Amino acid sequence: MTPVQTPPDLRALTSLRFLAALWVVMFSAWPHLDVDFTPVAMTKGYLGVEVFFVLSGFILSHVYLEAAGRREGFSYRGFLWARIARVFPLHLVTLAGMIGLGVVATLAGIAVSESLIDWRSLPAHLTLTHAWGLASSAAFNHPSWSISAEWFAYLSFPAFAFVAWRLRDRPVLATALAAGGALALYAVFEPLAGFSLTEATFRWGALRIVPCFALGCALYLIHRRAPVPHAGALAAVSGAALLGCASLGLWDPLVVLAAGGLILGLGGLDNARAGALASKPAVYLGEISYSIYMVCAPVLLLGVNVAARLTGAEDKQLHVIVWLAVLAMIPAVAAATYHLVERPARTALRGLANRNGPASGPAVGQTNSPERVLQPSETIV
Repeated sequence: MTPVQTPPDLRALTSLRFLAALWVVMFSAWPHLDVDFTPVAMTKGYLGVEVFFVLSGFILSHVYLEAAGRREGFSYRGFLWARIARVFPLHLVTLAGMIGLGVVATLAGIAVSESLIDWRSLPAHLTLTHAWGLASSAAFNHPSWSISAEWFAYLSFPAFAFVAWRLRDRPVLATALAAGGALALYAVFEPLAGFSLTEATFRWGALRIVPCFALGCALYLIHRRAPVPHAGALAAVSGAALLGCASLGLWDPLVVLAAGGLILGLGGLDNARAGALASKPAVYLGEISYSIYMVCAPVLLLGVNVAARLTGAEDKQLHVIVWLAVLAMIPAVAAATYHLVERPARTALRGLANRNGPASGPAVGQTNSPERVLQPSETIV
């Protein structure tokens, strides 16, 4: 076992996972709504992934940094096994689902994108390396590129922890370095690549997570050092800044920094002060947010095509009532996959490791794991 002290359950951060996933879902679904306007904030919905990435660095540090930094009881193999148990089963199921939908559509004579089933990309998807520039196209379940990016961060976690632990007594400096480094990377990448790093997916996704994950680790050092003063006000101001930057279409990295402030503020709230974000419905939606994120693409693919055929919407622009019905399918399917796939598979894989024992199997952390409430898309999302 990895003797990591069970942290408090930061319910507000769990609920934030759902809001980040909802932003991504709205970004993906809005083009299929038959309206004449698109709010700028909806066109920025891909930045919900950045929220997940910052959360991932914050929460992994919250759970594992102490043990990893002191090198007392931290099992890297066990850490990776816990991450595999967290993300891989549902990834395989949604990958198979998209393959099935593509094959059935092809056999039925329905035109599908050639990149939907790109068998050359399958090995990279199966090894979670399809965001490392190893996939030929954004094939199958496209949102899973971020899970591949998360896997890169998981593999690199000891390096992040090494730096963070040595800066633990200078958390403000660590955060300034992380934020400054992120802004520099964003500024350099865009003119070289021709697009923003925050828009990278299967080619540069592994790099995209690095500045966000590092920022999350650094922000945790502030959280760890002492209670964040005026945490509620910080969360409110940062949340408003995030919405304002996204609504005005400002430089994407400003949204990333605002997301960091929001996470630090919400992380400083005890559950009694978190209000609706600590409610059971909000926390539950946060718990199924990974499933929401992963089933979004296949549900939209199937739902929009079926609805368009039934309503005669050849352009796949759906009436708002039909669109809302398709949208409502996403959390419903996500709840099913969470209870039928994600949660039982995670429990089974961790149980397998625990039965094997530390000598023959990887340690996976305490039995009373905080991850059910705490983990973002660690993805994450």
